[in-house]
Amino acid sequence: MSKQEEKHQRPEQHQEGQPGRQDPMRPQPVSDDRAYRGSGKLEGKVALITGGDSGIGRAVAIAFAKEGAHVAIVYLNEHEDAETTRHEVEQEGRRCLAIAGDVGEEQFCRQAVERTVRELGHLDVLVNNAAEQHPKDSIHAISEEQLLRTFKTNLFSQFYMVKAALEHLGEGSTIVNTTSVTAYRGSPHLLDYAASKGAIVAFTRSLSAALVSKGIRVNAVAPGPIWTPLIPATFSKEYVARFGSDVPMERAGEPSEVAPAFVFLASDDSSYMTGQVLHPNGGEIIGG
Repeated sequence: MSKQEEKHQRPEQHQEGQPGRQDPMRPQPVSDDRAYRGSGKLEGKVALITGGDSGIGRAVAIAFAKEGAHVAIVYLNEHEDAETTRHEVEQEGRRCLAIAGDVGEEQFCRQAVERTVRELGHLDVLVNNAAEQHPKDSIHAISEEQLLRTFKTNLFSQFYMVKAALEHLGEGSTIVNTTSVTAYRGSPHLLDYAASKGAIVAFTRSLSAALVSKGIRVNAVAPGPIWTPLIPATFSKEYVARFGSDVPMERAGEPSEVAPAFVFLASDDSSYMTGQVLHPNGGEIIGG
């Protein structure tokens, strides 16, 4: 292995169970870019972020807090990770509400939105970020249970959250959905995941057209290989060790490198954008 290849390797590691936990990861994902200085772009706003306990969701929560937003994070059962995120947000002088539950269940999504509004006062920004993925060598290995589970977490949850949030969102509010580079180039071992992420692109574009007259903007972010708990919880330890080395930048990105795209789409900086997708992916050229 060359020195250049060694530079982009991480220690072999694997976790059992999705969506994974951030605390055991080595090295730790960079959630907080210490050089990032907020400028009040989200001052006084309230944001709800699914999958906000770790990875991209944690980085977005911290960046939003630096920009002046109070934050509610929704997560499955990673209580220690959620407490870390809450601490990081509160260190920025903002409130953070942590809500545990399954975003694949519509009733829970309604409850999460209602609790956010009740305890934080209102809702201005919805970030649909929760996801899971389960690699299989063949379409025949994807069970009905897995297919439904993947779509419930990745796609149905976005419908549920938007339906619950809309009565609280108004002119100037924003919705940001997390899709993936796999929506554009596909993935032979992640057929159901890539399909769900492609559906999110269509959902984003369609929802943006449905809500534009209400002054609500809807956009998405399609990350490439980002070092998050989902990676060691998904792939073999050998794959994890070389994860991200195949993109032009020859490395996986950090969550803190993706978070500014969410800040941009959530704030008035992107006031003339709706129905669009941003691509922080290490230099992979994506059409569409």
